[in-house]
Amino acid sequence: MTHAERLTAKAVVVGAGPSGLLAAIALAEGGIATTLVGNPAPSDHRTTALMSASVTALETLSVWDLCRQHAAPLAALRIADDTARLLRAPEARFEAREIGLPAFAYNIENRHLVAALEAHVRGLPTIRRIEDNVTAIEAADTPVIVLESGIRISAELIVGADGARSVCRAAAGIEMTGWQYPQHALTFNIRHTRPHHDISTEFHTESGPFTLVPLPGLRSSIVCVVDPAEAQRLRHLDDSALESEIEARSHSILGKITLDPGRGFFPLAVETAKRFAAGRIALVGEAAHRLPPIGAQGLNLGLRDAATIAELAVEADRAGGDIGGSEVLSRYDTQRRTDVTARTFAVDLLNRSLLSGFLPVQGARGLGIYLMNRVGGLRRAVMHEGVDPAAAKPRLMRGEALR
Repeated sequence: MTHAERLTAKAVVVGAGPSGLLAAIALAEGGIATTLVGNPAPSDHRTTALMSASVTALETLSVWDLCRQHAAPLAALRIADDTARLLRAPEARFEAREIGLPAFAYNIENRHLVAALEAHVRGLPTIRRIEDNVTAIEAADTPVIVLESGIRISAELIVGADGARSVCRAAAGIEMTGWQYPQHALTFNIRHTRPHHDISTEFHTESGPFTLVPLPGLRSSIVCVVDPAEAQRLRHLDDSALESEIEARSHSILGKITLDPGRGFFPLAVETAKRFAAGRIALVGEAAHRLPPIGAQGLNLGLRDAATIAELAVEADRAGGDIGGSEVLSRYDTQRRTDVTARTFAVDLLNRSLLSGFLPVQGARGLGIYLMNRVGGLRRAVMHEGVDPAAAKPRLMRGEALR
């Protein structure tokens, strides 16, 4: 391709992270010729707990077999109140088998998930892959994507999967709304001497959750949410000191701790797009919403975004309609807003209940956990909704192919 080349595409996906890759595969599998634009994602040692519906979508698209050996099942979830407060919640344990699942989720390093998705993309002749950056999107009846190399692509539908600083969102004129938390998160992977038995353990502290999530073998990933001053202190510890800190915070349930290379550090915030689509641009993943790493909701929401816009576009294409027209984008906005709003509310409520020093709030949180632990019907309903939301189940996540 020359620098002056002009291309046309039915659908263009901007962004080569997990949500963008899945959107491109789903569109192509549904019969829509798709162009995927974006440089390969940098190696990412962070992990994602893929909920059962997300795994079903990956199985349906023939991607899961390419990475399942790198994932560990979360067969049980243990919640322990590790605060020193007067009103403490009782310890609770939830088993996936209670709701007929082998696991609530499968925890995988993002680099392995991305590699599997990229490998599948390379095997699909209906996807044109362009490794380049988008510098601008020119608004028009048929918008034009301008690449760093000078290539220009006109598209009927643009799927913006280009992250929190989305060029696609800016081009669509969509603003974000949200708030910051007085917390930072540290993420890292560890090796340990005791088995995790496929149990994810979440210690609730006054500054946020400290979560141990299984990885294959004697490995786990950690999300440690603390106040900014404590985050800075932990961030600058050497490996030996941080290993001791982790072992103390985890009450040595995994034995001796050894850090893997790579640490993540970021402030906690909630951001949601005021609209999820406009001007032939549909936003997915962090271009549309950003959540704290609590409850494993972020990437799973992004994958549901990708599956939903692909399904709606394929339906429109088969009916001879406009895949990027106002009807498709309006339906997409409506369907995704319900799911994202519900997940945002749940994560925010949990996080604020941990931070609150107000005794009635602490008591209500403790009572809620007690009831979920003791009342079988309530516990199973909460587990079902957490891993398999009834209000947001695109066809791919029901195991139905789009082709």
